[in-house]
Amino acid sequence: METLTSLGFSTYTQWSIIATVVFFLLAIVGFIFKWGIRFRLVGITGFMIVLTVGLFGLGLGLFERTEIPGAVRFSRVYDNGGNQVVIVVKPSITETELEATLKQAANDYFSYGRTAGADNQLTIRARTLVHPESGKSLPLYIGQVKRSLSMREDENMDIDIDKKQMQELSKYQDTVKG
Repeated sequence: METLTSLGFSTYTQWSIIATVVFFLLAIVGFIFKWGIRFRLVGITGFMIVLTVGLFGLGLGLFERTEIPGAVRFSRVYDNGGNQVVIVVKPSITETELEATLKQAANDYFSYGRTAGADNQLTIRARTLVHPESGKSLPLYIGQVKRSLSMREDENMDIDIDKKQMQELSKYQDTVKG
């Protein structure tokens, strides 16, 4: 697992510090020479201090995201805000990609703010849409993952890939390729 924290906040913070110092020095010069905009420069300096502190806070890793190798793109189609989420994946997904994608979704949608049921588990189901004939769509629920809502790093995630539905999906994958 890789952690993505290179959102550029450290660079933005450095430039914001430089701009804050420049405006602070301009405000001092403004008071020395009694410029008409000296009080505006004090306001700008105060705003820049608040902005710099905010950027520094964001740079501490508030947007830390774990990337699971092999995971494919997915979209959330249902989320009750508590313990159930449904994601949709492309019909061309393989079992290994599905497992990695379920782990990715479990990491992405974990939040201490979610309300849990009696089992304190977050359940994420993966589905895909196939088209057996023109104008007809068939949803296939091909896997799910259950993880704890009380631990950030849950090593005991229960990943269940529905082999029967994956076989059904492979029939449609073959017809699309052929």
